[in-house]
Amino acid sequence: MTQTLKIDFVSDVVCPWCVVGLGGLEGALETLKGEGIEAEVRIQPFLLNPDMVPEGENIVEHIGKKYGSTPEQSAQSRQMIHERAAEVGFTMNTGPDSRIWNTFDSHRLLHWAGATAPDKQGALKKALFETHFTDGRNLTDPEVLADAAAKAGLDRAGAAAVLAEGRYADEVRAETALWVSRGINSVPAVVIEGKYLISGGQPVAVFEEALRKIAGEVAAES
Repeated sequence: MTQTLKIDFVSDVVCPWCVVGLGGLEGALETLKGEGIEAEVRIQPFLLNPDMVPEGENIVEHIGKKYGSTPEQSAQSRQMIHERAAEVGFTMNTGPDSRIWNTFDSHRLLHWAGATAPDKQGALKKALFETHFTDGRNLTDPEVLADAAAKAGLDRAGAAAVLAEGRYADEVRAETALWVSRGINSVPAVVIEGKYLISGGQPVAVFEEALRKIAGEVAAES
């Protein structure tokens, strides 16, 4: 018998560890299919920089202000994250001239996908990751975001309309506030069945072990 876990993947589009975490989660779920464990994964919003200006910020300057990192420390961290992302099949091309963006519109688009085409929400998340980390495009540009939607197999004109009309802004704010109220203050946060938490960009093996244990506990309770 197949057991299906409900998983909320709380993350931001400009969070590099969220790329690693999603790759680790998906790799683990692929392995666990053979054990009869599957999942319904819902992408949930988190804003790392809710007050980010429209023109964005240089990543080295941003990390320096936010965490006190030197340019050398920032470069070392980028290299480590690039390597971890490569382990889950993702190519990161970020460098000292990369920028970090306000992601509110990206989350509006993700909410739209979740509401109208939930089977494509995960694909949109990955397309947005690639738009930012691989291609270095501007996440505040509606054309860029519509391109990401089309890449994920969603209707480009529909995505453009969502962005132009300001749809789902209230919903994104409410969902973001909900996860913060539940104690989520860093991402990625992987919430299983509404009560189990796996934090950070964990490797595939860590997700496998945790999900296997959680699935056993959930089955024992039912």
